[in-house]
Amino acid sequence: MTRLTDTFAQLKAEKRTAFVPFIMAGDPDLATSERLLHALPEAGADVIEVGFPFTDPMADGPIIAEAGQRALAGGQTLKKTLEMVKRFRAAGHQTPIVLMGYANPVLQHGDSFAQDAVDAGVDGLILVDLPPEESGELDVQAKEAGLDMIRLATPTTRDERIDRVIEHASGFLYYVAVAGVTGGRSAGADELGEAITRLREKTSLPIAAGFGIKDAPSAHAAAQHADAVVVGSAIVKALELEGVDAAVALARELAAATHAPGGQQ
Repeated sequence: MTRLTDTFAQLKAEKRTAFVPFIMAGDPDLATSERLLHALPEAGADVIEVGFPFTDPMADGPIIAEAGQRALAGGQTLKKTLEMVKRFRAAGHQTPIVLMGYANPVLQHGDSFAQDAVDAGVDGLILVDLPPEESGELDVQAKEAGLDMIRLATPTTRDERIDRVIEHASGFLYYVAVAGVTGGRSAGADELGEAITRLREKTSLPIAAGFGIKDAPSAHAAAQHADAVVVGSAIVKALELEGVDAAVALARELAAATHAPGGQQ
């Protein structure tokens, strides 16, 4: 059992959908992003996605891509991100942490990455540009270390492809609710419900819906179908425009909408 599986089991017993905020490590600087990270559990985060910046973020919309560029300009690295998570754990926080980013920094880190991540307190990993066919070695290292490898499914993923995607997946399955980059249009509730119903026929893993969920109404709508609701661009933008307090206030509002009665769990 991992922190992720424990958290989702508890939420299922409580009939609650998980709220999963995303932040970019090092945006606008390390101290500010770390302050936000430490505030999110109290604001209602059940799981936290922590992005690590990369120079070519092909799946990111302008808001998160610009956050990554600010982080890189400030000197943020994958190693510094792991150290940030380690301090989060040292402060006593038990909220699961999932790193989200791209394969190149992980590959540059070397074969010790999975164990180093777990030692720092990371629970799961999402690499948006690493297909299952190319992640065999990392899959083995992650399994040995106890790091959940979280896979992505999209509206265009065919049934036979989903089987391959979930073959070595653990933690949860991330459903990209819109065809496009982060921060785009919101998915329709009926469309999302149909897609998640199809995925549930394939896997018993919890299913998180992300991309295009940007406010309390869309978070609540997604929570009617998904086991977890991921919000990134809206929180990153609130931090950019108004600072940590505004980002925390938005997270609290989104958590309340996600946790409101009537969700899938």
